[in-house]
Amino acid sequence: MFMEKELSNILKTSIIGKNIVFYETLESTQLKAKEIKDEVENGTIIITNNQLAGIGTHDRKWFMGHGDNIAFTMILKPECNISKIKNITVIIAECMVRVLKHLYDVQVSIKMPNDLMCNGKKLGGILTQATTIQEEVKDILIGIGMNVNQKDFPFELKDIATSLKNEFNIEFNRIEIIAEFLSTFEQEYLKMIL
Repeated sequence: MFMEKELSNILKTSIIGKNIVFYETLESTQLKAKEIKDEVENGTIIITNNQLAGIGTHDRKWFMGHGDNIAFTMILKPECNISKIKNITVIIAECMVRVLKHLYDVQVSIKMPNDLMCNGKKLGGILTQATTIQEEVKDILIGIGMNVNQKDFPFELKDIATSLKNEFNIEFNRIEIIAEFLSTFEQEYLKMIL
């Protein structure tokens, strides 16, 4: 069971994740973020245990097992020129690779610009959507989905998708991964938008 309180207790960020909106089940964290982005503060995270219709790149569906994986969207309001965030998706992917190496000493790779891979199979993906007014970024919605402790996949995905647990045969702590990622990414993000 995912508990937002547990995440809040170990977060070391100054902006990202200070407001956490948790849903046990949700169609899509990205769609919910679009709905509420104007009503919530900068750095809000929408997170769920069970995402029924996650959105991948090119509107592809993202499969997520209940309670085993990571699905969240960050709502950022940088008020900066769009040129400052042009590499943000790659930086996010690099941050996640660093976090997994640091926490668990496991190595995953990036299929540019937005897929996390292991042994030729997809572990996760990043979906970045920005709203701009002329050249200024009004907000950025960053959705991250990653297969963590899931063992079984639908037949049509078993040859192309995998999880951290399937690849490395250990149990991973989703909350620990999210907290460390948010801390690592926030440092990079604040450097970008200054």
